[in-house]
Amino acid sequence: MFNHVMLGANDIDVSKRFYDALLGVLGIAPGVKDSEVRCSYRGRGGVFMIKIPIDGAPASNGNGSTVGFAARDTDTVDAWHAAGVANGGTTCEDPPGLRPSGVYLAYLRDPAGNKLCAAHRPR
Repeated sequence: MFNHVMLGANDIDVSKRFYDALLGVLGIAPGVKDSEVRCSYRGRGGVFMIKIPIDGAPASNGNGSTVGFAARDTDTVDAWHAAGVANGGTTCEDPPGLRPSGVYLAYLRDPAGNKLCAAHRPR
């Protein structure tokens, strides 16, 4: 069901040290910083990430957080996005589409403002 879980961080290096230790206990390899604002951890059930919030505000409970859902194809991502908007969601970030990372993504905020994502990783 899930593609990834992302939580906001105010200092990637401090958070990486914490999560490297915490997740290391669970057998997860140290995180990989792919930029100065994001670090990823890969497990059997998906990806966990920490990131400085994109809006530049300090991370807080929910700010910078995204719950990502896996989709089987790009049509499903588009349908997910359309259903969300039709049922009280608000589109956010770029329109649904292929990102430079090679992942097809769509972003929404639910009626309470929580950030959600649908993702398809082409093979």
